[in-house]
Amino acid sequence: MAIDNASTPASDHVQPEVDVRALTEVLDGEYAEIRDLVRTNLVTHASVLEEAEELGIDAFRERVREVVVEMAATGQTGMGFPSEYGGGGDIGASIAAFETLAFGDLSVLVKVGVQFGLFGGAILHLGTERHHKAHLPDLITGRLMGCFAMTETGHGSDVQSLGTRARYDAAAQEFVITTHGDRARKDYIGNAARHAELAVVFAQLEVGGKAEGVHAFVVPIRVGGEVAPGVRIEDDGRKMGLNGVRVPREALLNRFADVTADGVYESSIENPGRRFFTMLGTLVQGRVSVGGAGVNAAKVALAIATKYAVRRRQFRAAPDTEEQLLLDYGLHQRRLLPLLARTYALHFAQDAVRTQLHDVFSGLDDDAHARRRLESRAAGTKALATWHATRVIQECREACGGAGYLTVNRFAALKGDSDVFTTFEGDNHVLLQLVAKGLLTHYAGEFEDLDQLGTVRHVTGLAVETVMEKTSAHKLLERVRDLLPGGDEWDREAGLFDPEYQLAMLRYREEHMLAGVARRLKRGIDQRRDPGVVFSQVQDHVIAVAHAHVERLVLEAFVDKVRALPESGNKDALGLLCDLFALSTIEADRAWFMEHGRLTVQRSKTISREVNELCRKVRPLAVGLVDAWGIPPEMLRAPDRVG
Repeated sequence: MAIDNASTPASDHVQPEVDVRALTEVLDGEYAEIRDLVRTNLVTHASVLEEAEELGIDAFRERVREVVVEMAATGQTGMGFPSEYGGGGDIGASIAAFETLAFGDLSVLVKVGVQFGLFGGAILHLGTERHHKAHLPDLITGRLMGCFAMTETGHGSDVQSLGTRARYDAAAQEFVITTHGDRARKDYIGNAARHAELAVVFAQLEVGGKAEGVHAFVVPIRVGGEVAPGVRIEDDGRKMGLNGVRVPREALLNRFADVTADGVYESSIENPGRRFFTMLGTLVQGRVSVGGAGVNAAKVALAIATKYAVRRRQFRAAPDTEEQLLLDYGLHQRRLLPLLARTYALHFAQDAVRTQLHDVFSGLDDDAHARRRLESRAAGTKALATWHATRVIQECREACGGAGYLTVNRFAALKGDSDVFTTFEGDNHVLLQLVAKGLLTHYAGEFEDLDQLGTVRHVTGLAVETVMEKTSAHKLLERVRDLLPGGDEWDREAGLFDPEYQLAMLRYREEHMLAGVARRLKRGIDQRRDPGVVFSQVQDHVIAVAHAHVERLVLEAFVDKVRALPESGNKDALGLLCDLFALSTIEADRAWFMEHGRLTVQRSKTISREVNELCRKVRPLAVGLVDAWGIPPEMLRAPDRVG
């Protein structure tokens, strides 16, 4: 990475060379072996890409199930489960495997995610030994298929208000699980339409007439291949309803709470709110998985569009020359290469959150504060990564012109199958509110107990001064200025390629926004306005600060990775990408930076000029950079278009 305080003249630029194999090793990291296993499996089952287009829905569902079971036999899908039940005992490896699977058919990915991530993860993390022994060995191999029934027609993001009820019948020592009306019907239950035998059902537990909050139960929904009594499954948009199902007392996933035979509720976590968030927090790996899948779906789209752009010629630059390659046009570079840089940035951010997840769930760094930080980072990274995937896939489709509209180029499948990632495992806007809540409360011990009203009261009553002291915007301003040799002369070009300057700019934006949210909340309460109304009116500000926070974390992950690499052409190439990501991020929000005195008009123009120059420098490296992702050629299809 260039770290000089002055811009690097184009004439002084030495073009680095990308060692594709070595860069792939950097990107694969410690999980190269499991990633290669997944790549091999993708090639073995490459025909599923064509079968998705050729088979009817029922036949394709059966084909996907076959592929998933065959992949499970290789050990690919069971990496995150304990070895005593046939798993690999490595949470980080399981996430890496899932990310890599996103290079292939996303229907296979989703079925793997539901079966081994949601269904299997709930039993592993919420259940105890009795559930593990009963279900994990067959679950890991795919002999037992299951699903995850949380979302309801009337209760999506608001899980604490679920309408499904689980009443304990002490005389029979059974739970009676009932859906009260259509609003409590379970929706969007992947795996339920044809194959699932068991469902992990989230319901409001009632013991002795007292409500104890949301808990999870293992519920049979098929017996001998037929729908179980008391269960209705409707395949109209993957919706499922449960009505009056009885399950034994042992069906309660009881890691954090249990009900004795005679009907006494017991839990090691006394506070209901904290208990609820602890149970949901164990499922955070789903968000980490979906975020990684989004990044890798974006890689597939960019690989196709980039390879097409270095083969497709269009228009002559001069009468006596041949037609230009698409990627030689400045506009085409502007369309694709900042997205390429952001994809690399998100890759390294995903590495960071995956490591954090592994450390927490392996007990290496497992305390309440570490879990709160993990939940926040997983939520924010998932939001930015899945929005990025949606944007990239559309831009790459358009960048391939009419060829991009052909099914063989995979864009139709990528668009159709990845768009749901933005609402999988939580709506992205709701997830960013979770991120902001953590920032405002500094991941306080009360974090789990605070709804919107509680958050407002906490911030206005206890935390405004703490937030202001923590952000210290005026001190940060001095740090930013100190990085510039010109001091207050902000139109100087110095410092643009210094990572400390880039990080300071994003830090300033984040901390200024955070202090602003705290002030707005306090002002609303001081005016004796309703806390709910106050929070609603600052939600745009809340989302903005969360977005700014996560972008800063993404840049930090990229900078840290580049700094850690030995001197090489690959380090120089990644340095160019890191600069491109940082400066294009500042450029994209230049209005904010100019409004708040961080950019003059001249400096803003300089940044745009440097982004263009960085695109020109990255252009010769583009094919090597997408090849380093290691996407099997069979997953790109259309060889006449991508080579």
